[in-house]
Formats: sequence, structure tokens, C-alpha cells
Amino acid sequence: MGIFRLARKTVFTGLLGTSTAAAYLASQNPVISPLPANDPIWSSRLFRRANPNGNPATQDVVIKRIPFDKIRPELLQNNNDLTLEFCRGVWSGWGFAIQRRYAQLKYRGPETEHQLWDPEQLATSTYDKGAVITDHFEVVEKTPTSITVRCGDSPRNQPLRPSDGLFQISATIDKAHEEVELRLKSVLFSSEGKVAGNKGPMSPWITQLHQWYARIWAETGSWKLLK
Repeated sequence: MGIFRLARKTVFTGLLGTSTAAAYLASQNPVISPLPANDPIWSSRLFRRANPNGNPATQDVVIKRIPFDKIRPELLQNNNDLTLEFCRGVWSGWGFAIQRRYAQLKYRGPETEHQLWDPEQLATSTYDKGAVITDHFEVVEKTPTSITVRCGDSPRNQPLRPSDGLFQISATIDKAHEEVELRLKSVLFSSEGKVAGNKGPMSPWITQLHQWYARIWAETGSWKLLK
């Protein structure tokens, strides 16, 4: 997952250079890891198909809650609209910008020109099943509350592969608490062959870096929802 690592290192160093920024991200974007054993993703058709051998995964979810009075009112009328706009915010936002530019320099060409590359495209796409983002993420499922992409390698490499995973962007309207709940869920694994043990593919420090990077995505992605 080299492209992830490069972007994480760059963004992590730049944004988390102050303890204030890190404290804010941690408090406003808490991480749960590992995922609960009863998390729906484990029993989903998507996960079983993507990881047929049940190999161990690096797993976490970032959760962000925002009061209704800070959200654009039109997004509170329909959960589909909220989910789509959060997805647009994640990919077109500042948090993904460095990784997007790197991918564009390395992978954009005639064979990949039909994919989503430019901020304007990423900010307006409907992210239907089959949409491809910067030759690294492919939408494999879209529901009223979530948009899930396959990640880890180029979508042009469709078979089982050593670097693989699912990344789910979700948003729900919590009327009882008058908040929206945003989630970024990562399940990263090798889908190729059978992996022994119960440890995911990322080392502890890369896992920590990944979680900070996901916090940044959640934070900057949420900006598109605000008044």
C-alpha cells in the first residue's frame, strides 16, 4: 500500500506538527480499533468475496458527530444526499489532495483518463458502482447510508492480490440526538493466498499513521457538509 504510506507520511508530518492540531483531531474524530466482532462488514457479501480466505485485517473506524445546526439544512432531508456529499468531501477535500496529486503524476494517462482525477470531478461525481478514483479506489457498493470502495491496488488488477481492502464512507442522520454521524471504516488485508496468524498486514506504527490519516480525511471531508 505504498501510495497510502507516502501520503500518510507527508500529511501526518505537516498537519500534526503541533500538539494542538493532534489533540483536536483525536477529540473530534475518535478511532475504534479493532472493529467489534459483530460489525456488519464481517458478514457482508463484499468482505467474503474480497477476502475469500478470511485473512487477518488491519481494521478501524473513525467516527465524527456534528450537530444539526452546523449542517447545511438541505442535507438533513435525505440520507442519500448526506452520504453522497460526505463522500464528495472526502475525495475532493484537502485531506486527500496530496495523495491525489501523487497518483495523478504516476498513474494518469490514456488508459486511466476515464477515471475521477480532478477536484471538480471528485466534488460532483455521483459515485455509482464502478466509479474509479485516481486508479486506486473502485466503488463496489452504494447504499443510502454508505459508499464502499475496494482499495490497496489499481482496479485494473482485479484478481486476488497481496495488497487489498475495503474502505467504507458512511453518514447517518440521528434525529434523536439532532446530530449526523460520519464514519470512515477501513478493513485492509492480503486477499492472495492464506495468511497465517491473526495480525493484519500493517505494522503498529503504520497502523497508527493510517488512523491519523483517516482522522484527517474525516475532518476535511466533513467541511463540505457545513453551512
